[in-house]
Amino acid sequence: MSKGIEKRFFLGLVAVAALAALLAAPAWVQAEESHATGKVKVLYHVDGKDPEVAKYALALIAKHIEAEGGPDKIDVKLVVHGPALPLFDKETIDPELKKKFDLILEKGAHAEMCQVSMKIFGKGLDKLAPGFEATLHPVAVKRIADLQREGYIYIKP
Repeated sequence: MSKGIEKRFFLGLVAVAALAALLAAPAWVQAEESHATGKVKVLYHVDGKDPEVAKYALALIAKHIEAEGGPDKIDVKLVVHGPALPLFDKETIDPELKKKFDLILEKGAHAEMCQVSMKIFGKGLDKLAPGFEATLHPVAVKRIADLQREGYIYIKP
């Protein structure tokens, strides 16, 4: 290989490495921000129609908050959408699910319901179990991606 080709190859490798470092930098910054607040940032995602899976997810959230040492040590977001929405209808919610939902809210978790799902199912926040907020972005999957970009660890029971 000639010295000119070797030099271009080396410079190409350096450029690729620099680009990779730039793309990874936001993740480093986000990790530092999470450590700076002292809180673990976790996103729980519920989108299925099985009430047992939803109950399990809420039980995991409660245990996770306890395991981290309480709400001052963990920032939990629960994002619900799609077929899971009817599970949280305040008129028909399973009593055990309601109890678990209320518990995680008491423990400091924040619950968000997909705006698009609410439109599809014709249910506003007033028709859902109290404690939900509308997702910051109308589309739940976009909200989930945004939270992951902000350094939230994704968990889908």
